[in-house]
Amino acid sequence: MRRINPIPLAAVGIIALLALLVPYLGLPDPVRIDVPNRLAGPSWQHLLGQDEVGRDILSRLLWGARSSLTVALLSATIACVIGTALGVMGGFLGGVVDLLTIRAADIVLCFPPLLLALLVVTLLGPGAATLIPVLALVYLPGFVRVAYAGVLSVRHQEYVEAQRALGVGKLRIMLRTVLPNIGGPVLVQFSLAMASAVVLESGLSFLGLGVVPPSPSWGLMIGAARSTMAQTPLPLLWPCLALTLTVLSMNALCDAVRAAVDPHGVPPRQRRWLLPALLPGLPFRAGASLAVRDLTVAIDTPAGAVRPVRSVSWSVAPGETLAIVGESGSGKSLTGLAVLGLLPLVARPEEGAVLFGERELLRMDEAALRRLRGAELAMIFQDPMSSLNPVHRIGTQIVEAIRAHRPLSRRSAWQEAVALLARVGIPDAARRARSFPHELSGGMRQRAMIAMAIANRPTLLIADEPTTALDVTIQAQVLELLAELKAENGMGLVFITHALPVVAEIADRVVVMYAGEVVEHGPVAEIFTRPLHPYTAALLRSAPPEDGSLPQAIPGTVPLPQHLPAGCAFAPRCVSRRDACEAAPPPLEQAAPGHDTRCIRWREWQRLPVTQGAEA
Repeated sequence: MRRINPIPLAAVGIIALLALLVPYLGLPDPVRIDVPNRLAGPSWQHLLGQDEVGRDILSRLLWGARSSLTVALLSATIACVIGTALGVMGGFLGGVVDLLTIRAADIVLCFPPLLLALLVVTLLGPGAATLIPVLALVYLPGFVRVAYAGVLSVRHQEYVEAQRALGVGKLRIMLRTVLPNIGGPVLVQFSLAMASAVVLESGLSFLGLGVVPPSPSWGLMIGAARSTMAQTPLPLLWPCLALTLTVLSMNALCDAVRAAVDPHGVPPRQRRWLLPALLPGLPFRAGASLAVRDLTVAIDTPAGAVRPVRSVSWSVAPGETLAIVGESGSGKSLTGLAVLGLLPLVARPEEGAVLFGERELLRMDEAALRRLRGAELAMIFQDPMSSLNPVHRIGTQIVEAIRAHRPLSRRSAWQEAVALLARVGIPDAARRARSFPHELSGGMRQRAMIAMAIANRPTLLIADEPTTALDVTIQAQVLELLAELKAENGMGLVFITHALPVVAEIADRVVVMYAGEVVEHGPVAEIFTRPLHPYTAALLRSAPPEDGSLPQAIPGTVPLPQHLPAGCAFAPRCVSRRDACEAAPPPLEQAAPGHDTRCIRWREWQRLPVTQGAEA
């Protein structure tokens, strides 16, 4: 288990310790009335003052914490144990057990929690002994549902099926295999139940249906102080503040515990040796800066999930340029966005892993990703007009990117921003830095985006069509600049483009994508001279020839991810297709060391002369 965040642990620990030790702290009697000193302010004898009948507020706060935490802990624990057990049994055993557990939980869920608690407390009478089972019943269905959903997601996983195949009993599988894998969501639900129980107990006590006076309770204190808040607000402030801090601390602690015990999270110090074991076949080339393995991106729709990116794998080493090519709709840009954790809200990474050095990006929280993005890992976006903020000057936006990751003064950062604009070929950079995006041409906006991306000298740069809006001269300058950056600090470059002449000029290796899949992957020289996939050959023929003749267009269009053909995705457009091509999706096979293709006829192309290849 990883180390738990000490801040929420310390906060909850202090609250619990004070509640536990309150009988030994020598505080005044929390129920002793001192009417002559009612509503007295803070003093050495009464540090937080006295309430409406002269009782010590600090003593009542701590004794109230003891009451609230006891009720919350016992009720949440009972609900957690019983609810999780019912959810696991219902989800794993199914049949009648599923029907009884889930439908019983549904019946309880039909009643609003507060009304159910009010009904039972009214019938049985107030008091802590009544509140504990009532609150346990209120929170029981939540644990049943969470555990049930978690079991449904893991019960058919290979590691569970392996246990069944070995003859392990159902009880042991549920306790040793299934339960640890759903522990994270259950702990989150426990945190919500604990915090909610504290609030609900205080609310019922406020209404006179919880803790019975004169026993101290935060809800009773709030209810009593409400009538005197016009005279002095302090007796109302202290219980409200205690309730708020306690709830926030408990939620933070349970989130930290969930992150520490989550079996799907991997500690950084173990990633170097553990991830290759968990993800066999991951292209961990020596010194790889970024490695993507079996990345699948899903988009949920009313008709079901569609997967515009499926099982994509590639890697790039420091100082290396990897080009990703393909037509629009092939999944190139979506793959780049998934690597940086910038997918649209409707999309999510469904499977796979993305390793940047020793860090697994798909499992990294947003705060850690923000520290990487723009610093070690950067991206040049395809559309600069939608990426640049239209109400801020160009220089201001570059300064923001610099100062977000480096402790520079605004003046120094501005000077560096002007130098960056000059470096990417923008004339009169000092004046252009004070311009708004709409005052620049499309090419200048693209160069400004490049300047922002390279501002912190990233070790890996993902460039999504970075030269689309540039003329040939500026395009050459930008490519030369990227080459200089690679030479200076060994920066790895992922170059997403459809311009094959650019790929031939700058790339070391090429990944060809079509309809969300990698269809060919290999060294640029081999891909260009002997393509082993008909789509790669068609892309090469569609590039403008050097002799000035017309390029050959590829017939048809890229299929939508929800309307993919049954066999090879390129088969409907392929002039070399056979019946076998439309029977089943072909696997990605290794045709030569470092050269993979997704075509069942690659051996035929390999035997043809170099000038023909997959064009036959």
